[in-house]
Amino acid sequence: MNNNDILRRLRYTFDLKELSIVDIFASADGVATQEQVVSWLKKDDDAGFVDMIDLEMATFLNGFINTKRGKREGPQPEPEKRLTNNTIFMKLRIALNLQAEEILDIMQLAEFNLSKHELSSFFRKPDNRHYCECKDQILRNFLMGLQKHYRA
Repeated sequence: MNNNDILRRLRYTFDLKELSIVDIFASADGVATQEQVVSWLKKDDDAGFVDMIDLEMATFLNGFINTKRGKREGPQPEPEKRLTNNTIFMKLRIALNLQAEEILDIMQLAEFNLSKHELSSFFRKPDNRHYCECKDQILRNFLMGLQKHYRA
């Protein structure tokens, strides 16, 4: 999945306006203009479409965590220069304060079955022998389940 698609889905799910997205960036000490946000939200084949790089998505997700859970004390975490689906999934889990059972219920809303063991493998460190790469299909179904959960 590309970052622009993820941003579009999160925008729809949580009914985020362009200015809200700018504010989310600001809460992570990031800077995004309304024009940038509009260009990220355009369809891939529209004129004016701009790819959202991993650093920008990581900043958005850090801001999303701060917006949903409140800023933590001390220095803010540095946004990752390279994102994986596992990192995106983890940041969304943190932002929404979701427990394993809640994530499994959300996946059920998207009619996607996942075991608790499979789910926990996505949140392990990459050097752990039980680590598993989160494929696009899993992240896509999680985002679809979030839409059904939060837009119902």
